[in-house]
Amino acid sequence: MNILLDDISFENSLFPFGVVRSIAHIRVGILTIFEKWQFYFPGKVFIASEKLIRDFDETKCIEYPANFIPSRQFLKQLYLQKEKIPFTNDCKILEHPWQIFEFNNWAIREDFEMITEGRISERIASSNQLIAPENIFIESGAKINFSILNAETGPIYIGKNAEIQEGCLLRGPISIGEESRVKMGTKIYGATTTGPHCLVGGEIKNSVLMAFSNKAHDGYLGDSAIGEWCNLGAGTSNSNLKNNASTVKIWSKKENNFVAAGNKCGLLMGDYSRCAINTSFNTGTVVGVCCSIFGNSFPPKFLDNFTWGNEKYIFEKAIGDINNWKKLKGLEITESEIESLKNIYQ
Repeated sequence: MNILLDDISFENSLFPFGVVRSIAHIRVGILTIFEKWQFYFPGKVFIASEKLIRDFDETKCIEYPANFIPSRQFLKQLYLQKEKIPFTNDCKILEHPWQIFEFNNWAIREDFEMITEGRISERIASSNQLIAPENIFIESGAKINFSILNAETGPIYIGKNAEIQEGCLLRGPISIGEESRVKMGTKIYGATTTGPHCLVGGEIKNSVLMAFSNKAHDGYLGDSAIGEWCNLGAGTSNSNLKNNASTVKIWSKKENNFVAAGNKCGLLMGDYSRCAINTSFNTGTVVGVCCSIFGNSFPPKFLDNFTWGNEKYIFEKAIGDINNWKKLKGLEITESEIESLKNIYQ
């Protein structure tokens, strides 16, 4: 039985996410939506915009929308029945970009139970102070010393080869991805996820960093979602609550208008975007793909794709800058990435 995740009809609905890569690759919880399906159906999950016809038999296929986030219990039931079953109340539908961090508490708990079931955590060094250690899971190669991990309010998952440096304060639910680093003295509140290969510091609360992104210095990030290959300069902070505590409105590219996003919403930043030191983001700011943000005032509450300061990013310069950032983590931009970004630019 193959599973097809339909992502074709979601253009701009989750902007600034789902622009460079499918919405199925959005990370909510420990895993991306695609990885959740793959956990129970390895090699049998296909994304409509990416599927290779030679590897795909549509006669042995069931289809779900790519914005559907399955629960652990739903996946177990589907695995046993091996035929399509309807949505259940314990699942989520990702209809708005701010729901990435709104659903993160639920998603970390679901993924934690799924990933750790029947497994034994690596030992945690005695230099650490632990609260509710039964809710803490450490993968092989992870390093944690002289930190406080409080899993009483939710599980804490530390990925393979991740590093939690001295003096960090972690309060679950939290997921630190494979080979990510949490710098000395960092304070992380739940529900927060850093994807693989991230570097974080300062104060973070109820936020998701997808993968390969940095918030490495002091400053506050709260109720936010940050795409892949992003960098927040030293001292950068965002507001997540208006001074009068009224409803936060964010720019919707799909609706071409501001829409209500609840009482709390910080920064929504698309892939490959960066900001200068001491940048201050207003409540409910949306930053598109591949933006370079700098200047003497608050950035606008909406920056479209390929914004460079107050101008349009020159494409060749944008690609060169992305490649420079990727080299810092031992990688280089690929031809397929360049082609994808060119289509967005045009």
